[in-house]
Amino acid sequence: DSGIGGLTVANAIKKALPNESIIYFGDTKHLPYGEKSPKTINEYSKKICDFLIKKNCKMIVIACNTASSVAYQNIKEACPETTIVNVIDPVIEYLSKESPSKKVGIIGTKGTINSGIYSKKIKEKIANTQVRTLATPLLAPMIEEGFINDTISKTVINNYLEKPILSGIEKIILACTHYPLIENIVKEFYNNKVEVIDSASQVASYVKKTLEKENLKSQQQAEYRFYVSDYTDSFEKSAKFFFNENIHLEEVIL
Repeated sequence: DSGIGGLTVANAIKKALPNESIIYFGDTKHLPYGEKSPKTINEYSKKICDFLIKKNCKMIVIACNTASSVAYQNIKEACPETTIVNVIDPVIEYLSKESPSKKVGIIGTKGTINSGIYSKKIKEKIANTQVRTLATPLLAPMIEEGFINDTISKTVINNYLEKPILSGIEKIILACTHYPLIENIVKEFYNNKVEVIDSASQVASYVKKTLEKENLKSQQQAEYRFYVSDYTDSFEKSAKFFFNENIHLEEVIL
């Protein structure tokens, strides 16, 4: 991930696959990816994948919607011997198996929304679905700073969700791995009448099925290692909150 948000995905994978060891890399030196050019995102993503392959990872999960939107195909081609999973396809697969919706909303970073990847993939898989997208650039940094369940966060979130483009939606995709932490506020805004789809749980389920299908599941004692490209005490505290337990970050210069 570009930083901390992917820890929601790592935590969901840990719960779904308690015997799988996880190596997490947060590119804290270069966050957020949502504001970066495609060329830069591809360069950073490739360096991280090279690092993870050297650590003998059997699967790499791109736990960032922006990197998944921009860099997935290039990484897949550059690392043909490693199973690569992004955070978009599991959500599209889930949507395609559910009862069809006439109108689906998507909120995410500028990078994810501007890529148009969700709209393209939904329209390819599910006919007659209207896709309404909205860039919500304030949300990830707000969550990074710990504004999650207070007056400030609710005001910002509600301000975005009140935009006319999202009116009448039946489902909303939280297209950023930070957003599971504000899922309850989004549900509250819609009075639980709109299905809120969080990518972390869908990715964990997809990873489990893929490992089973490829006969790669582990029965070993799980170990967890967390690396960042720029270490700070405040980031480590936030990481513990995102992963929901004590963790120790190690700094690595790529």
